[in-house]
Amino acid sequence: MAALDEILQFINRYYLDPIFQDSGYNPVNTITWALILGICVFGVVRLMKKLDVEVDDHFIFSVIPFVLAGSSLRVLEDAGVFTAPLSYLFITPNIYFMVFAVTLLCLVLSRWMYALGKVADWHRLFAMIGMFWFICNIAALLYVEDISHPLILLFIISVGSLLAGIIYLISKYAGLPLLTDRLNFAIVWAHLLDASSTMAGVDMLGYYEKHVVPAYLIELTGTAMVMYPLKLAIFIPVLYILDSQFNDDEEAVSLRTFVKMVIIILGLSPACRNTIRMTFGI
Repeated sequence: MAALDEILQFINRYYLDPIFQDSGYNPVNTITWALILGICVFGVVRLMKKLDVEVDDHFIFSVIPFVLAGSSLRVLEDAGVFTAPLSYLFITPNIYFMVFAVTLLCLVLSRWMYALGKVADWHRLFAMIGMFWFICNIAALLYVEDISHPLILLFIISVGSLLAGIIYLISKYAGLPLLTDRLNFAIVWAHLLDASSTMAGVDMLGYYEKHVVPAYLIELTGTAMVMYPLKLAIFIPVLYILDSQFNDDEEAVSLRTFVKMVIIILGLSPACRNTIRMTFGI
């Protein structure tokens, strides 16, 4: 019984309490969620193949509205729109599974409408559904909250886009195609937006970082500007490995593209959530 009690205390401390208290991440659940994400990537790639969905740039950009929708839905939870126990569904990692399920349902619906000849392009219908969901979430936020920091939105987008643009131009004139590729550039841009949102929140508005490694580095350096070199130091080598070490067969290319989509989501999702939350002063 003592061993069982220790196991239950471990689960409560590292997994359940961070969800129920929305207290953020710790080393144990961070590693666990990362492992689960890695397993899910392979599973979803197989699912896309079974659904006969080609994972390409067109598909990725049609998924982006659902990333925005999921992030804005998380802000609705931050705003206290949902109460316990329903609110637990909208906290990491539960919200990822919920948004994935809804996105998958919309994907199947879009392809079904295409098969029936109701739409000419299922990608467009799919993206429009996600955008409608996102707009509804923003409308709900406008109903329950007032915009407190409108310039934060402009600041984050401007700084993130400016830095991404500088990197693109340097890469172009230096003859480095790695960062001028459209999908790779989207990854850099998404993560620089995330870094900008973290810097704005921590250094300018007094928010705090919940992720373990960034929180440690911010405390160590005394500024969230450390997120910029951290992001580049991580994702430029990752992009190089993805583009140079994968085989060129169809399955490997599909997996590589899907991994890149996941990396975009990992940057864009917190960037969107942080930006919306700070804009509304939540």
